[in-house]
Amino acid sequence: MFAIIDVLGSQFKIAENQKYNVPRMNEKVDSEVTFDSVLMVGDDKKVKIGTPGVKGAKVTAKVLEHIRDDKVLVFKKKIRKGYKKKNGHRQGLTRIEILKIA
Repeated sequence: MFAIIDVLGSQFKIAENQKYNVPRMNEKVDSEVTFDSVLMVGDDKKVKIGTPGVKGAKVTAKVLEHIRDDKVLVFKKKIRKGYKKKNGHRQGLTRIEILKIA
C-alpha cells in the first residue's frame, strides 16, 4: 500500500515501514505525527484520488531524528570586476518512519 501526502508544502510518495527525510518539523524526537492531508491512497488493485484530499485517510509516522542536509555552495563572480561572493546553506530535515496508512 502506498500514499501521497503533503508535508509542509512538499509532496512525498510513501509506503509503510519506510524512512523518509522531510522538511524540518517542530515535533520532538520519538513522538508520533499524524498527517491528515493525504492526496492519494492506493494498492495493487485500486487507487483512490482525493479532491484535494482523501476523506478519512490518515498517515501515522514516528519522528526518528532531526538532521541537516549536505552543504550547498553558492558562488557568484563577475568577470573583470574583482567581485567574488561565496555562500553556503544547509537545509534542516526531519527523519520520519511511516508506521501506518489508514
